[in-house]
Amino acid sequence: MLVALAIAAVVVVVIAAGQVFLPRIVANDVRSRLESAGQVLSVKVSAFPAIELLWHHADTVSIRLGDYRTPPNEVPGLLQEAADVGTLHVSIATLHSGQLTLRDVRLTKTGSELIGSARVEDADLRAALPVIDSVTPISSADGQLRLRGTGGAFGITATVTAVVSTSDGKVIVAPAGLLGDLLNVTVFNNPEVYVQSVSGAAISGGLTVSVRAELR
Repeated sequence: MLVALAIAAVVVVVIAAGQVFLPRIVANDVRSRLESAGQVLSVKVSAFPAIELLWHHADTVSIRLGDYRTPPNEVPGLLQEAADVGTLHVSIATLHSGQLTLRDVRLTKTGSELIGSARVEDADLRAALPVIDSVTPISSADGQLRLRGTGGAFGITATVTAVVSTSDGKVIVAPAGLLGDLLNVTVFNNPEVYVQSVSGAAISGGLTVSVRAELR
């Protein structure tokens, strides 16, 4: 009886220790992987029982990043790595993705559902595309976003209205009107991230964009 009680006590101590230290170990591993691309402010990992972390399952992961840089084609892969996380919260103060800079980035993953938002400033748009002076959302409904862009080159200024929409999980940009079916451009297409809707709103000096998607 005493031996059985001693073994049970040891098991309880081991489980309790794992519950405390395994999340810290995994959080440190995530932090070290992220630090190669930017400033990591905090990483928190929780799981019960913590031993699930050995199989890459976690209940909740929260990540706060400062100034961060990642190529656009790496984002779906990073999301796929988090497929076994129940709830994922990511906030990024400044994200440099390709030529575009996004600010106040927020991403939440609950199960397979993804909801993301970001702020885009006119100055960042001009830095990415010098011919663009400003982009303003003029309507946002039914999963589509209509934008009015003003720009110029060689002394000529023009205003163009474009529609950002989704089709079979892709994000498509096309000019408003009859030419939309002929001149549409796919700006995002990845079978692992099925985009369901795009929306946005005008703010002082730029715009906010929100996306709803499903991880597959």
